[in-house]
Amino acid sequence: MQLDLPEKRYYAIGEVAKAFGVNTSLIRFWEKEFDALKPKKNAKGNRKFTPEDIKNLQFIYHLVKERGFTLEGAKTHLREEKKKSLTDFEIISKLEGVKAQLIKLKNEL
Repeated sequence: MQLDLPEKRYYAIGEVAKAFGVNTSLIRFWEKEFDALKPKKNAKGNRKFTPEDIKNLQFIYHLVKERGFTLEGAKTHLREEKKKSLTDFEIISKLEGVKAQLIKLKNEL
């Protein structure tokens, strides 16, 4: 899944939800359920997601929405195989990005 987010230090929950195509309530729910998601909060309580939070959220989205894991299954998978799975997921994401760019170039020719 390719996200259309600008390069920034912090992202608001609305930006993140829009990029993933989900409601903000789902992002807040996943924040409570998964220890890997720890966005910073300002004085008003607004969540600010870092690029690392976005990577974790992408991985959770991949497990739950694309691969069909249950929440408990995704939590277990994250705990047991965090390093290996995350690096595999990052490699696949980069390859999908390269593929999308190549297809775009092909269509422009």
